[in-house]
Amino acid sequence: MLSLRAMKLFGVALAVPLLFSGCIQQIAVSTVGNIVHNGFGAFMEEEDLDFAERALPANLKLLEAMLRSDPENRRILLLLSEGYSSYSLGFVEDTDVERARVFYLRGRDFGLRILRQDADIAAALDGSVDYLKQVLERADAEYLPAIFWTAFGGASYISLSLSNPDALVDLPRMEAMMAVVAARDSGFYHGGADVFLGTLYGSRPKILGGDTERAKKHFERALEINKGEFLMTHVYYARSVAVQTLNESLFDELLLTVDKTSLDVAPEFRLPNAIAKKKAQRLVARKEELF
Repeated sequence: MLSLRAMKLFGVALAVPLLFSGCIQQIAVSTVGNIVHNGFGAFMEEEDLDFAERALPANLKLLEAMLRSDPENRRILLLLSEGYSSYSLGFVEDTDVERARVFYLRGRDFGLRILRQDADIAAALDGSVDYLKQVLERADAEYLPAIFWTAFGGASYISLSLSNPDALVDLPRMEAMMAVVAARDSGFYHGGADVFLGTLYGSRPKILGGDTERAKKHFERALEINKGEFLMTHVYYARSVAVQTLNESLFDELLLTVDKTSLDVAPEFRLPNAIAKKKAQRLVARKEELF
């Protein structure tokens, strides 16, 4: 039989390679995560929508596989939150609402996994809307991207689930989260928080909390931030404010701008601009129905 000392040495000898293996695995995941994160910018420069649509799901599943080895990795979680919501917006919601809901929920939930790593935010997420907003207003700035993509995924899911009261009840929480981003870092994602809030206030009738003048201010601020080069701003401005106010000339002007603007105006978001052009074409085709 092994002596006590020999057993201890055997245990150490067994643990060291296992620990070392775990460290190597985490280093590998972190390294690949950095590569994917850095490469996401290159992906955003792609203008071929078919190519991007085929490539993105495989990359998302790769990230999910990596996440199993490092479940708390914020960089991977954020990429998944942004990736699933972006995929749904760009390639799914206009043709398959049911699938789009699923992907938006995934985007929301990956973002929530980041936010719940902070004990104060986790508690606030289960509290009142006012308390959540107070906590997020003083939260570390590193959480702002996760706040944005969580709210984006959550609100996008809600917008496709308007007949579901259980979904609608969460909208004030998503609105509060995005308002925090707009107040603390209005430039994040090319003025994305203002585009979100402008769409929210511009899409609803006044009796349900709509406010087209407030919406216009958000859109104009977003256009100032992104210099009109992030074309999704024009698309959502047309789809919300122009349609809600039955302003055909504004509708035409905004969507003509999208059509006439070259994808090379801002190579760093060539892909979302290509998606914006496709969405603009869909809106133009529906003009008679909308007005």
